[in-house]
Amino acid sequence: MTVAAVVLAAGASTRYGRPKQHELLPAVLASLSDLDVVVVEGAYPLDIDAHTVRADDWERGPGASLRTGLAALGDDVTHALVVLADGPALDPRAVRRLIEHREDAPVLAASYDAATRDHP
Repeated sequence: MTVAAVVLAAGASTRYGRPKQHELLPAVLASLSDLDVVVVEGAYPLDIDAHTVRADDWERGPGASLRTGLAALGDDVTHALVVLADGPALDPRAVRRLIEHREDAPVLAASYDAATRDHP
């Protein structure tokens, strides 16, 4: 079984005021260094050392970006970890925990207090 990460980085960052992907994405990618990664770009081109795909319909929202990222995964990928590009505090331990429990259910969501589901 192969696990890969799909990093959603296609948004316009309108509330942030500038392309936050350029500032925050490197830390996210560092937390995923043990995985194959597909980064989905859209509003802004990304000059990064990672497999990048463009979501031409990024303005339709994260679902459109997710579809683009999932379609770009290799045929050997059995599990996808969906990660947001604007989470520089992503802890690699949280990533490992999700991967360790990948067979527990068809879909998993991170939880930090065993009650509140939240993105790591």
